Amino acid sequence: MSPHPLEEILHPRSIAVVGASDSGRGGAFVSALVGQEYRGKIYPVNPGHSEIMGFKAYARVKDIPDPVDYVISSVPASQVLSMLDDCVEKGVRAVHLFTARFSETGRKEAAELEQEILRRAGEGGIRLIGPNCLGIYYPDEGISFHEGFPRESGSAGLASQSGQAVGEIVQMAAQRGLRFSKAISYGNAIDFNECDYLEYFAQDPQTRIIMMYVEGVRDGRRFFETLRRATAAKPVIIVKGGRGESGTRATASHTASLAGSMEVWETLVNQAGAVSAGNLEELVDLAAGFYFLSPIAGRRVAVAGGSGGSSVLAADECEEAGLDVVPLPVEIREELKSKGDPIWDWIGNPADMSIRVNRDFDTGDMLVMMAGNQNFDLLIAFIRGPHRRGNERISAETVIERHRLSELNNKPLLAVMVDIIPGASDDDDYAWMRELMEEVRDKLVAASVPVYPSIGRAARAASKLIDYYQRRESD
Repeated sequence: MSPHPLEEILHPRSIAVVGASDSGRGGAFVSALVGQEYRGKIYPVNPGHSEIMGFKAYARVKDIPDPVDYVISSVPASQVLSMLDDCVEKGVRAVHLFTARFSETGRKEAAELEQEILRRAGEGGIRLIGPNCLGIYYPDEGISFHEGFPRESGSAGLASQSGQAVGEIVQMAAQRGLRFSKAISYGNAIDFNECDYLEYFAQDPQTRIIMMYVEGVRDGRRFFETLRRATAAKPVIIVKGGRGESGTRATASHTASLAGSMEVWETLVNQAGAVSAGNLEELVDLAAGFYFLSPIAGRRVAVAGGSGGSSVLAADECEEAGLDVVPLPVEIREELKSKGDPIWDWIGNPADMSIRVNRDFDTGDMLVMMAGNQNFDLLIAFIRGPHRRGNERISAETVIERHRLSELNNKPLLAVMVDIIPGASDDDDYAWMRELMEEVRDKLVAASVPVYPSIGRAARAASKLIDYYQRRESD
């Protein structure tokens, strides 16, 4: 099978940034490439500079003495055609147009210019990403548009019509332990569009999970067929922008997309077998589940580690999400009774750990018993204090050991870590507790346990993962 056209342009040996400077967006592209340790050659292009960030600057692309594979355009729309002519003369293979103010403005002349750019690029053998987008983040190649993105690569692929959304998603996902194979912002998509990126990620061996932010599609039938094939190979999670009347108006001015009927969209996504997310937070919640967990076979959930009202609400939220909160099996009660535990006939599921009398019996002990029982398909654990023994602060390692993660028989586990000290300042006496829980979160992620800020978000993510796996099983 021949390589996907995107594969042919994603490994440039050299990148020119047209409109580069020592500051502003053009300069940010250069500093992002440096920060990501891009291994190829970097050529700033700006007729007003002889040097930019330590690199020799050139007046035009065609003045660069060496071959140029890839160009980032940060010049005004009126200068793009002239720049393209230089790129054709230079033999450039691909141009990323950060440049905006084309069809998204709604102006006839801007839309006509956009089409002329597409025609001119096609005649010159140049492929386009954008316009009106931030372009490519590809950690393994050292390509990025944001200096602060992680350098480590992972197995999540992201295609987003919005550049701002890419930044938010990558940074939120990074805090949850996810890393990306590639993340691509594609804007107005006059050349490569959402179908091309979806098709690419579906066949990309580096990518196990596909994430998308979509405002509108160019070809509904092609998108459905491409999405259906992709979901047969790997999970695809999609956020739709422009769901309501005001969102539809915003979509038109953002990326010149026709948002279409939300009812039709939901039907398309469901029939294709993809997973729909309501917002970027849920997109990351779902991706974290797919990223870290093995397939979940059923809906019977065991919950441990809550206390009092949080356990009651946990039961409600799990049920509302579509999970089955089954009663605590008799085998577990009998085991507790045989150990002389006085709460053997009182504790239930969710397991309220605040009622335990034997303080040596902890959340981890209950999790091990639940994990070993065939009546449960998945586990959700509250990860919380106490954080002291007397006057001694405990370590993150102790918190993890107490939850006995290595003894859970590989049963899918989701962790809930609620903000334990909201509003505490950095010099607060409890600031150390925040640092401790951040260390705990990192250790959970290292153990392939997805972490959620609330039981409701964990339960909703788990339920949608189960929906996906059950659909695949029935196909």
